Amino acid sequence: MLYSCSIQKYIPEGERLYTGAKINLKADSSVQKVSELKADLETVLRPEPNSKFLGMHLGLYYYYKNQKENPNFINRWLYKKFGQKPVYQSDVEVYDMEEILRNRLENHGFFYSRVASSFKEKKKKASVIYNLNVPAPYKMETYQVDRMVSPIYAEVKELSKSSIFKKNMRFDLQNLKLERQRLDAALKKKGYYNFNDSFLLFEADTNQYKNKRFDLFLKLKAGVPEKAIVPYKIKRINIYPDYDIKDSANTKAVRYKEKSYHQDSVYFKPKYLDEFITLKEGEFYNPITSKNTARRLSEIGAYKYVNIQYKELDTSLTNQMGALEANIFLSPLTKRAIRAELQAVTKSNNFAGPKLGLTYSNRNLFKGGETLNVSSNIGYETQISSGDNLGLSSIELGLKTELIFPRVIAPFSFKEDFFEYSIPKTKTSLSATYLSRSKLYTLLSGNLFFGYVWNANRYITYEINPISVNYTRLSNTTAKFKEILENNPFLQRSFDQQFISGLTFSFTYNEMLGKNKTHQFFANSTLDVAGNSISLFAKETAAGKPKEFLGLQFAQYAKADVDFRYHYNFGRNNEQTIATRLFAGYGYAYGNSDVVPFVKQYFSGGPYSVRAFNIRSLGPGTYNEDEDLNTNGTFFDKTGNIRLEANIEYRFPIYSFLKGAVFADAGNVWNSEANPAFNGKDKFTSNFINELGMGAGLGLRVDVQGFVIRFDLAAPFHDPSFKKGERWNFRINEPVLNFAIGYSF
Repeated sequence: MLYSCSIQKYIPEGERLYTGAKINLKADSSVQKVSELKADLETVLRPEPNSKFLGMHLGLYYYYKNQKENPNFINRWLYKKFGQKPVYQSDVEVYDMEEILRNRLENHGFFYSRVASSFKEKKKKASVIYNLNVPAPYKMETYQVDRMVSPIYAEVKELSKSSIFKKNMRFDLQNLKLERQRLDAALKKKGYYNFNDSFLLFEADTNQYKNKRFDLFLKLKAGVPEKAIVPYKIKRINIYPDYDIKDSANTKAVRYKEKSYHQDSVYFKPKYLDEFITLKEGEFYNPITSKNTARRLSEIGAYKYVNIQYKELDTSLTNQMGALEANIFLSPLTKRAIRAELQAVTKSNNFAGPKLGLTYSNRNLFKGGETLNVSSNIGYETQISSGDNLGLSSIELGLKTELIFPRVIAPFSFKEDFFEYSIPKTKTSLSATYLSRSKLYTLLSGNLFFGYVWNANRYITYEINPISVNYTRLSNTTAKFKEILENNPFLQRSFDQQFISGLTFSFTYNEMLGKNKTHQFFANSTLDVAGNSISLFAKETAAGKPKEFLGLQFAQYAKADVDFRYHYNFGRNNEQTIATRLFAGYGYAYGNSDVVPFVKQYFSGGPYSVRAFNIRSLGPGTYNEDEDLNTNGTFFDKTGNIRLEANIEYRFPIYSFLKGAVFADAGNVWNSEANPAFNGKDKFTSNFINELGMGAGLGLRVDVQGFVIRFDLAAPFHDPSFKKGERWNFRINEPVLNFAIGYSF
């Protein structure tokens, strides 16, 4: 009440604050879906009253406060961000609004409706009541296509058979507009390059009836140009694989599969580029085919611009047919690039140090759109702690070569139209890493994989790697590290199996492209199976011992996980989002293994997980390292073969490119079989809900055109490593700061 009074005292004398409008609708008994009709009419009510928050006109309050002489900085900022100019009774043009409502009813077929209005006034406030009397609507008796010129008449008549117009349908202007658009799109697919939906005209005739019935006729407008009512075929296709607007003349043309490729020297081999172009000479113009061609060419990764232009050829419209020339201009990206990256790394195990990475890229390596990436990195870390762990250091050297072919490399072939939406990419990779951890060990690892990735449609992506090989070799182990392995048999066995060979498959459904949709869904499922094929060729060296392949123990396991996400976008321009995520993963060792390899196990905590806990520090289960007298420090990550996580986050704009967030996370990792090194506290049980690590916090994001730098400050409020009865404690004085690139989910 006090707040309302503070607003009312600012309202000028002789004015009343407009609080909105109400529609009272009295409809004929034959009118169906009255509530939907009323909801539609309410969308046209103008002006909109000042908005409220929890019953308060905050925007209006900030406006009035800013009208004072010399308002302070806070009031100016609040007005700029949330302020609203007042809407008064004098701003409401009721007679214009009556006409708009009457027109809207006629658009729905309710002709001769009656509309009246009246103000409901109080001392400082006023609202409007619109009383509508809605008669029975006009309904369609017949629908037919009037005679048109050939050849378009036959096409329109055939397309009209699939129209939604049926006898007894209510007259609706929106349906007429949608039908014109449908016919226009269908005609374009049949080659009518110059056609436009405005050339179609609907006429309703009520002269034959006295009971609110009408005949509907579809006609062509008078004066439609001849070139709009004939289909066009593509007579010539010109491709410019190395197009530069500054130097585009006098290029050589080479014919390949009924297409002309214009390039001075061979920048992109026609035999490789041709499969991305779905346009064909002699076929009718089709905008869908043109769009597919542009998308497929853009996905090669060698071009920054793809521009398809059509030109009408100067030929007479013989045989009621036109001719087009399609010109495809392809502007290449810079062929070679070098990227340098310097990182400052800190970890939850008190390791810190610099890391330098260099990447060389060559696009269109073999003149077929191939991309070569060669990356190397060098990193140094030291443990900044006291006691026995002081002085532990780590040196890491890495080299990775990746070659991507924008086509299928396989011993078998596919039909030309098998991959209709996009052509799969073939990815190959070979990498090696050298890791030396002082006072512990040296680890040499290598990775090789070969696979395919492709988009089935706009939302679905598949990735399959039939060849995925990992090899690790442990050497220079110290007595201290041997003691660690002896105390942790699980860890020792995961290092013993140095060879991992298998297959991985991934399915992704992604609607998280922009914020045009209110409801957005994301789902990812990954399957990783190793050791089955090589087990057929493995040899048993000793009874009860793991089998070996080429003298190496190999891992045998299956691992599957799912990641579901849902975003609800709302507010002005969908600037606010409630984002949720649910993750579940399970790894199962069998056959030649009784432990999932260390590099394939799950971990929890960190900027993309439960943010109130440091990366790889949560769990497993209820294990507490501080209570373990046998621990050798926090050098090794805490992992498990089971992982569950859930996240929820409210994202909102602050100012310009600054965004804010409030979030809560929960999750943990477990082992299906207890690891003695964790005193059995890591085993997954039916009590897992009470063993989730939980935290909440605030976030600040710098979002510049989709590039996001993220800062999240979170504190735990449920720590499963504590004793029962002590786990629920919001340790706001022990926050964890997360810094990352991109959103967490």
